[in-house]
Amino acid sequence: MSTEMVVNVSPRETRAALLENGVLQELFVERASKRGLTGNLYKGRVSRVLPGMQAAFIDIGLERTAFLHVSDIVQPADAEVSSDAPRTDSIRELVGEGADILVQVLKDPLGTKGARLTTFITIPSRYLVYMPFGRGVGVSARIENEGERQRLRDAVHGFMAPGDTGGYIVRTAAEGAAPEALSADMLFLRKLWEVLTEKARATGPGTLVHEDLPLALRLMRDLVGEGVDRVLVDNERTCERMREFAATFMPGLGARVERYTGNRPIFDLHGVEEEIQRSLERKVALKSGGYLIIDQTEALTTIDVNTGAYVGHRNLEETIYRTNLEAAVAIARQLRLRNLGGIIIIDFIDMEEEEHRRQVMQALEKALAKDHAKTHFSAVSPLGLVEMTRKRTRESLVHQLCMPCPACEGRSFVKTPETVCYEIFREILRQAAQFDLQQLLVLAHQDVIERLLDEESAALGELEVQLGKPIRLQTESLYMLDQYDVVLM
Repeated sequence: MSTEMVVNVSPRETRAALLENGVLQELFVERASKRGLTGNLYKGRVSRVLPGMQAAFIDIGLERTAFLHVSDIVQPADAEVSSDAPRTDSIRELVGEGADILVQVLKDPLGTKGARLTTFITIPSRYLVYMPFGRGVGVSARIENEGERQRLRDAVHGFMAPGDTGGYIVRTAAEGAAPEALSADMLFLRKLWEVLTEKARATGPGTLVHEDLPLALRLMRDLVGEGVDRVLVDNERTCERMREFAATFMPGLGARVERYTGNRPIFDLHGVEEEIQRSLERKVALKSGGYLIIDQTEALTTIDVNTGAYVGHRNLEETIYRTNLEAAVAIARQLRLRNLGGIIIIDFIDMEEEEHRRQVMQALEKALAKDHAKTHFSAVSPLGLVEMTRKRTRESLVHQLCMPCPACEGRSFVKTPETVCYEIFREILRQAAQFDLQQLLVLAHQDVIERLLDEESAALGELEVQLGKPIRLQTESLYMLDQYDVVLM
């Protein structure tokens, strides 16, 4: 399987697409006006402590205060091996209003919610993640060979001096790495932490202490080593920076970074633009003729599987089974592509045979294994639903690229012209009962005016007779479908 990373750079936006066998699997977007905050370190100030929620709101200099839960606060029992201090669940014993605190963004602001914070600070490099307030050495679960896991764990332990504090997590990219590379990463991370702690002491609250790498370099660090065969970049400066980063931290991988010089836009060439447009739609077509309906709300995301035009060749149970199998693979891809997180409910078509249900769940589990975000899912419930969660650290694709519809204010529907006509009739009667008037002028959308002149013309005539006043109609091209005004004249 060939895997490519395609990077498109424009003056205020960088986009990167992960392609597997030419098919878009993941999309990353970073805009200069709204860079992601996850991983950033801030010196914050506690603005409010909420004992009832066992949490605190922290001012880190953003528009909304950020949220820090008691479970995300380092305690002596966490940071010191020899500490006998018991853990506490009381937020008041750990932070006080007005106190300064060094925090890291765990989740970007989502919707109306502020950022989620932690004091369990982690600083990543190419092969390792340093935890200044942690301890011990962990190894990524994606490294499955037990001998390699032990080799990496022993190597990191061997480079730690007796008085060293902090812990490390060995990343997936470290599989097969030389001990010297691990040692260099450890020295770099410790020096960086010394610089950051000094900067945090010298700056005031509400200050950014450390910002994560820009998108292009972050993807080089996190993804390019994991089976990516080629990185294609359409910007010369960004291409050079990625090569320089590779030369410093990823020797041997710089040759995979190539400069794209074609005349056709790089995303058009690989069909990415069309896929982005499709990923913003509710309906996802399946090759068999079936389809998915994906509805995203603030509380959860629902995915409904339908057979559609697929009628199969044997019997109904086989048709449903084949559709669900195809849907399982498509759902895993859509979760990655749309970056859907939180609670997800999947409504597969009901299957009678237990073996069919088991194989559909296996197909879903196998497809989700490629996902970089952590997922958990349950077996099919008695109602035929699959409940799952996917770790959410940044806005979904639709929230990054779209906004609530101004016509329906995010409800995903608008009133019909018929409904608006009856509202206008009621408003006319309301106005006539309160004011002395000569005539009325109705301003409304073209579809509403056309209905008043056609299907509702008799009712409008009766209203004029009842009031004894003429009613004029006027189309307003800038009005939304359910927007209107009744003007007294």
